[in-house]
Amino acid sequence: MYRVAEPAVDELPVAPLPAGAPSPVAPSSAPSSVPAPAPDRRSGGRGRKRPGADRPDALRKLLPQALVVAFLAGGTSAFVADDKTVHLNIDGTSRELHTFADDVDELLADQGIPLGEHDAVYPGHGHDLARGDEITVRYGRPVTLTLDGEHQRMWTTARTVDGALRQLGVRAEGAYLSTDRTAPISRDGLDLHVRTERTVTFMADGRERTIRTNAATVHEAVEQAGITLHGEDTTSVSPDSFPREGQTISVMRITGSEEVREEPIDFTTERHDDPDLFKGTEVVAQRGEKGVERITYALRTVNGVKQKPRRIASETVRQPRTQIVKVGTKARPVSVQSSDGLNWDGLAQCEAGGRPNAVDPSGTYGGLYQFDVHTWRSLGGTGRPQDASAAEQTLRAKKLYVSRGASPWPVCGRKLHG
Repeated sequence: MYRVAEPAVDELPVAPLPAGAPSPVAPSSAPSSVPAPAPDRRSGGRGRKRPGADRPDALRKLLPQALVVAFLAGGTSAFVADDKTVHLNIDGTSRELHTFADDVDELLADQGIPLGEHDAVYPGHGHDLARGDEITVRYGRPVTLTLDGEHQRMWTTARTVDGALRQLGVRAEGAYLSTDRTAPISRDGLDLHVRTERTVTFMADGRERTIRTNAATVHEAVEQAGITLHGEDTTSVSPDSFPREGQTISVMRITGSEEVREEPIDFTTERHDDPDLFKGTEVVAQRGEKGVERITYALRTVNGVKQKPRRIASETVRQPRTQIVKVGTKARPVSVQSSDGLNWDGLAQCEAGGRPNAVDPSGTYGGLYQFDVHTWRSLGGTGRPQDASAAEQTLRAKKLYVSRGASPWPVCGRKLHG
């Protein structure tokens, strides 16, 4: 705080008097107390004026002038008393000035200094002024701050990056700054990127490594930790992500290969109504065939543990062939005689080559129509079907057809109508 010595009284300015005014100073001799001589009677009572006869009029003329001088002297003292010498500092530039302002707001108004919402003045608004006071004005500056990946817009009255960081409460020790700490901040503001120093722990190759870093990405921090990634190696979080304070990140050692496999493609089945076939009869008009697909799988091992194969490519080697089944809609015969018109010889040739004693390789099915023993006996047969006569076998087959249609012969049943 600066203090200026009060000016001496003889240095105070005195206002000049109006031109032609008599001196405000009173006569040096006082009026005489001797009685005035008697008038000269020889002159008829009108003698010379007595000394001092006009003095009351002179005093009356001098009194207002004396009052004016006293008033001017007192006003000048008050004028000098209100004049103050203060120091005004605006954004680091200081100057001394004289002011009659009573407080900070009046001083700023007199100097034509408007303050915005984000500007600051010390001492504050309304503060009474005294001689030697220093008034500091700091203009607000916008700062677009990206702090550890988070964006925010802030205001500061600091004039340098370092001052702004302190004012905003940002820890700058060990931090990355996009602008030098000593750089000035203009009234237009500044875009500032700051990455503070953080503690990050890496688990790699069975070891734990903890570092202090201001890296922008996990990949950059991995390199600072002295860890080398090879081939498909990666980290438990995205290598492009921002490393956070206290974060623990695992390094995954990955080995990979590819494997090609051929796998079957199931065929589809289409069923079509056929009015020439009896109800309950289904005939395979076109046998379905499975297709073949060649698939490439990626095989991975992460830190020595095999992962589930991942399909990465495929091509169709052979398209599957659709199976077509004809489904009978014609009313079935109600008696064995009504099935006499069917091609039983054709069915026997297809099932057993026309041999009544034929037996399949497993020994389960026998005869012209390849009955199993259970079905044969449910139709009234005895013994084994291949031991019965051809006529009996045909009779039992007709009975089976009446009850179940051609379904017992899924492949050769179409011969009955051929």
